[in-house]
Amino acid sequence: MKFLYGKQDLRSLERAQESCFLLTNGLGGYLSQTVSYSAPRADQGLLVAAVKAPNERVSLVHRMSEQLTVGQDRFWLSSQAFADGRAAEDGWRHLSSFTYEHLPCWRYQAGGVTVTRRCAMAYGENTSAILYSIENHAKLPCTLTLRPLFKFDTKEKALTTGHEMTHQGTLVSANGYALRILTDGALEGLESEWEILDYSEDAKDGRPDKGVAGSCLRICRTVQPGQQCRLEVVFTLHETALPAQEIWEHAQNRLFQLEKSCGFDHPVARQLAVSADAYIARRDSTGGKTILAGYPLFSDWGRDTMIALPGCVLATGRYEEARSILRTFLAYEKDGLVPNLFPEGEAQPMYNTVDAALLLIDCVWQYIRRTGDLDFAREAWPVMERIIACYRAGTHHSIGIDADGLIYAGGGLDQVTWMDVCVQGILPTPRHGKPVEINAYWYNALRVMEALAQELAEDGRDYGQLAALVADSFVKAFYMEDKGYLRDVISGTKADEQLRCNQIWAVSMSFTMLSPRQEAEVVETVLRHLHTPCGLRTLSPSDPEYHPHYGGPQLERDMAYHQGTTWVFPMGAYYLAWLKVHGRTPEAAQLLLEDLEALLPMMREGCVGQLPEIYDGSNPCDGKGCFAQAWSVGEMLRVFEAIQAIEKKTKK
Repeated sequence: MKFLYGKQDLRSLERAQESCFLLTNGLGGYLSQTVSYSAPRADQGLLVAAVKAPNERVSLVHRMSEQLTVGQDRFWLSSQAFADGRAAEDGWRHLSSFTYEHLPCWRYQAGGVTVTRRCAMAYGENTSAILYSIENHAKLPCTLTLRPLFKFDTKEKALTTGHEMTHQGTLVSANGYALRILTDGALEGLESEWEILDYSEDAKDGRPDKGVAGSCLRICRTVQPGQQCRLEVVFTLHETALPAQEIWEHAQNRLFQLEKSCGFDHPVARQLAVSADAYIARRDSTGGKTILAGYPLFSDWGRDTMIALPGCVLATGRYEEARSILRTFLAYEKDGLVPNLFPEGEAQPMYNTVDAALLLIDCVWQYIRRTGDLDFAREAWPVMERIIACYRAGTHHSIGIDADGLIYAGGGLDQVTWMDVCVQGILPTPRHGKPVEINAYWYNALRVMEALAQELAEDGRDYGQLAALVADSFVKAFYMEDKGYLRDVISGTKADEQLRCNQIWAVSMSFTMLSPRQEAEVVETVLRHLHTPCGLRTLSPSDPEYHPHYGGPQLERDMAYHQGTTWVFPMGAYYLAWLKVHGRTPEAAQLLLEDLEALLPMMREGCVGQLPEIYDGSNPCDGKGCFAQAWSVGEMLRVFEAIQAIEKKTKK
């Protein structure tokens, strides 16, 4: 899918910075700038390298200052606001268009000269390529001067003082890192110069509003009147790298091949299938694949991986990678739990999640349903049995089964569902007790075990008997006949009857417990109170604890995070549930496609081609949190997969 931004979208620096783009390298490293080619966040950069895949990430090249000289006239091509009193670089004024079709391309016109810029990352390497084409239609020579600005520190850190840099030949070294710069332009060393960047996007969330970046070299290319010339720059942590044009061609071919082979017909789904590739990365500590939860803030987490995997990996037909990811989590199972956070170096995994293990069972089931890979099912079966056994016997984080067959979890300051905020000793969304979606996952896991046992010639009767008890208890405990929706948690507190989006998974899972009438009432209630064009609110606006806005310092943000903030990923379960209660008919699929048209402006705003983590609850128009979120993309891919299945069935 091609995204085009013209002068009407680029009328000011503020407007031109509303959208950014993301390129990744399969290691956790990335390249991200705004459409105006600026860095209003500390964690954006032209080369954010994964020095240890996928989570040890270092911002090496933060941005590039670019100036075009034509005779005595000088024009900025780059854009950047500063916090040290210097005038902003206003390249957005000369930016004719920005296009993004898996890779970004800018076109500038200034002083009779046309300049295009393209960027790419080498897959599997910590290497970025920047390519320029310069067409000089003026009567005077023109010179393009590039000045890379370096950080040499962790990606999210806003530097107050820069690191001492040394430049020798093609190497720039600082803070223990050595960056190689390969170019066909004239490279010249300079005295180190520092600038203080304005981080306007970080300031919105209470993070540092400024940070330092430094330069120690420049790259120049002069073009005579009537001539056209190219200029290439490659930044790499490796001894050698391909020329920039080859890096760009390989990246373009790879991404277009992903689009071609994803199996989707709808153009938005095809774009999302390519977008999903950004989250699939190598993990050095396990030797397998993993899923990064979101850029630029998050690493790989168990819960996020299990929610994102069915859409990002299975729906797109990437079964080998799915096996690798699932094997990693199966191997790290401990006392019935799987990691919420993976170890780095000598650190131990963190297992503080009640849902990841149950969702792992569902992911194995979905993988087998698509592939028929019973050998993998046999491999996974012992771990799946241990998960069920440990939940029944009781395990860490106060996780266990009650006499009614329902699962309880959490205690003290332990937050083990996805609504997991604990800030300054405050639990904004306490869900200790029996959370609704956890018990929906629990019932689904039991039925999966029962069904899979039959295919593996195992005895699954006990799973079926327990599932029947859970179903009866669940309906009695959670469904409120007079209100037409499900309790959010069984805890004996006021939180029990709060109207939240978590109930939607009791309708959307593969195996569910409610009657058709009850499911329809739940979907209708969620539609009336929680649904927005951009996702589901986490709390009804009529609730006294509802927060309509997300932003500001961390305490303020965390108090709103699950207290009304709109999340994109639950909308996937909502749409699947909506299709279900409307009979999965062609007419329902067509109506849903009309609803999904709202995705297009969401994919233009924020990170181009991606879907963000969250929006405000009351006016969800600006993406917030991570500008690119794996489970947001994955869950929408599952919806398109369901629609396409209905369409194909109709054509038969």
